Amino acid sequence: MTVLGSQVRQALTEEALRLFFPLAALHGALWPFLWTWIFALDLPGRPDLPVSLWHAHEMLFGTFGAALIGFILTAVPEWTNTPRTGPRLILGLAAVWLIARIAGLAGVDLALPMAALADLVWLSTLVGFIIGTGWRARTPSLNGFAVWLAALLVSETALRWGMIVQNEALARQSLWIALLAYSALLSLALARITPPITNRILDPDQTTAPFRPHPGRRHLAAGLIAVLIVAELAGASADVTGYLFIACGAAFLDRVAESFIGKAFFRLEILALSGSAALAGIGLILTGCARLGAGGLEVSGIHTLAMGGLGGAVLGVFSIAGKLHTGQVLRLSVWVRAAFGLLLAALLLRILPDFGLVPPGPAHGLASTTWAVAFLIWLREYWPSFATVTSAHHDDETAE
Repeated sequence: MTVLGSQVRQALTEEALRLFFPLAALHGALWPFLWTWIFALDLPGRPDLPVSLWHAHEMLFGTFGAALIGFILTAVPEWTNTPRTGPRLILGLAAVWLIARIAGLAGVDLALPMAALADLVWLSTLVGFIIGTGWRARTPSLNGFAVWLAALLVSETALRWGMIVQNEALARQSLWIALLAYSALLSLALARITPPITNRILDPDQTTAPFRPHPGRRHLAAGLIAVLIVAELAGASADVTGYLFIACGAAFLDRVAESFIGKAFFRLEILALSGSAALAGIGLILTGCARLGAGGLEVSGIHTLAMGGLGGAVLGVFSIAGKLHTGQVLRLSVWVRAAFGLLLAALLLRILPDFGLVPPGPAHGLASTTWAVAFLIWLREYWPSFATVTSAHHDDETAE
């Protein structure tokens, strides 16, 4: 290995986010683009179950999965003042995650058991990591994350089993549960990230803490999502789950209210976090309206939640944590601003055909292209700093 290659490897394993955020960006850019433009909404292996299931799974456990690994392995040590994750664990989880992604890209049914095992390994490792860290640090503050990571592990187990035995109903229901579990994790992450970032924006010198959010709402969205999941599994009526979806969406919109802090609200660092909460809430409300009889809104709700809520939050955390963990000033560049604009454009291009405003074919292709360019712009901006070794540890202001 050359000296340069050794230095890059050292930099990328200095903290988990340095490797997993770029992996998530690459996967998020390439998978939808290949699926729409190269594979023509199919997969080379011609799987038996609908390809849309594979697509949704790979976005949740591929793109968002890599982002989740990087976030948890970086943030949890910061939150608990425990040692950073070691290079062996980082590289090992990256290899396991990559095995599942190769199988997902091919779409071969025979590769499903191997891919399932790989995904369950990294999910189980995350659950064990966060429980073990919380135990050693003697803190209950990680319990919510542990519960929802465990829920994600269970839903992925059921989802993979449904795909292996060709049980489409089980696979689809498990996919819904997984999306809701990711949404709950998003709500918990925003509750931890937003206050310190807001304080840094309001007081760059960090001599005071001018912003103190109301503590009672931290678990509101996650708690309502838990009720919704129980109702879904219990076979509740469409009316019941519809109103619960709307309630979950309202809880996410409640988080947006914390962002109204004067003119600083228009800083992209604030808008990125509040915007993802708003889009997640809108997506859940649209889904609820669809359950209550507003036909055609469920697909729009799913994409608004996934692309806007989860995708916007991922890009926001990538951008904010990427600055703070490489010792840079928290000021997002014009290129990163363009990336957020493209991500929003991709969402609009994807949902407008659902309302009959534009033809679906070309719009879907353009949506995947603008989505890909958004993440590639982020990667272009942050790769030089991620691949450079830092001489000292930098505190993560998103994780206090």
